Amino acid sequence: MTLPERVRIVEVGPRDGLQNEPVVLKTADKVAFIEQLAGAGCTDIEVAAFVRPDRVPQMADAAELLAALPALPAVRPIVLVPNTKGLERALTAGARAVAVFTAASETFNQKNVGRSIAASLDDFRRLVPAAHAAGAWVRGYVSTAFVCPYEGMIAPEQVVPVVAALREMGVDEVSIGDTLGHAVPDDIDRLTETLLPLLPLAQFAYHLHDTRGTALANVERALTYGISIYDASTGGLGGCPFAPGAAGNLATERLVERLEEQGIRTGLDRRKLAAAAHWIGERLWGETAKPATDGIG
Repeated sequence: MTLPERVRIVEVGPRDGLQNEPVVLKTADKVAFIEQLAGAGCTDIEVAAFVRPDRVPQMADAAELLAALPALPAVRPIVLVPNTKGLERALTAGARAVAVFTAASETFNQKNVGRSIAASLDDFRRLVPAAHAAGAWVRGYVSTAFVCPYEGMIAPEQVVPVVAALREMGVDEVSIGDTLGHAVPDDIDRLTETLLPLLPLAQFAYHLHDTRGTALANVERALTYGISIYDASTGGLGGCPFAPGAAGNLATERLVERLEEQGIRTGLDRRKLAAAAHWIGERLWGETAKPATDGIG
């Protein structure tokens, strides 16, 4: 298959990135980070999560952040919602794009959200239509689609019913997660070939962590199937706080660099992404962050 001419990158740094960092940033700093990402050309940005503040204190200011965001006409700010109550809070705060999340591993879902996969999906069957009725765009996440920290390898067949359920309830896009960052290109082959009959390319995204340095190779393999939506985090921030062993996300600037080398457009400015990575590093660690790639030039 011919490689896509353009890739859409969903920037997850302000949510998935920051929620796994020990420092709790001020709302104003988060807003400034999002503005810089928008200035770099990001059109889809995960900005917050309406989750329990006692479990994820980094996201406790979700409503305040949405209220403080300036008008960004070219940006779709996405917020994570774990259940119907979270959706109600998000819609009240003005959210118009939401993401729900479950897993392919039963044990991981219990550890992550305290309920079974089936219970999560039952809730989403009410949540997704309610979100659409309110005019919101809805994304679905499937974590541990390759390896679970508790159950080990996940067979592609375990992912199928979860993706099928999300499709049946009408989510607009499904992001398939390599939560531990252990997948290799052959794993991408197996899962992609299994899912393509039920998940259209226009709705098929990958969320690849870079624990073992294989994320870019996995993207390159997925590209050969025509998949053109990838999640990434500027500076490689974050991971999953409920998955022991999970390291950082694939860095947005590294992904853009590799795609540009292959002549694939993203609409993102790599220099501005690198500057945003430096800036957020200063706020998190008190020193200038080294960008995820030195190839800015």
